Amino acid sequence: MFLRRKSSRISWSSLLRTKTSSECCNDIFKLKSFLRIQDNIYNARDEAYIADSEFDLFKQVLQTIEKFNPNLAETYTEVGAKPSTRFAKIPHAKPMLSLDNAFNEKDVVEFVDRVRRFLMLDKDEKLDFVAEPKIDGLSLTLRYERGWLVSGATRGDGFVGEDVTSNVRTVSDIPKRLRAKALLRFAKCAAKST
Repeated sequence: MFLRRKSSRISWSSLLRTKTSSECCNDIFKLKSFLRIQDNIYNARDEAYIADSEFDLFKQVLQTIEKFNPNLAETYTEVGAKPSTRFAKIPHAKPMLSLDNAFNEKDVVEFVDRVRRFLMLDKDEKLDFVAEPKIDGLSLTLRYERGWLVSGATRGDGFVGEDVTSNVRTVSDIPKRLRAKALLRFAKCAAKST
């Protein structure tokens, strides 16, 4: 399988064969360049040349190469893209990071373990999950003051997002005002996370 971007080509078979350290270094450079190009196309231009699943697989191949060559490792960790110049900017109160993918049962078990540690739960305490196939969408952060929606921002680069408050106000499923019950639930969740 080959994926093309102008004159560059990346082959799965060439990435997965045994290699020297310098060949691995070259592969890491190519993969990171390819991923950055795809990120830019996706995040800055709102286009996609490859499917999300293929992008995720390329990231997984990069992580595998780096795992077996720790001296070359500098994991690809970019999230989102620079905020568009077409929108006003909103800095995030806390960094807005990306979610990890789970490709197999081991990944899910490790995720559950991390959730338990973060929430300080015992191993036998019940956790409920909802899982669904990955659906491409938009990540937003919503800010409410005294129960009223005051801003909505995209993830942007994870630290600063685009101000899409006027767009958010048109989405009927996003409450413009939080009722007392919702505020109490939010306050309990916020208290747990600090």
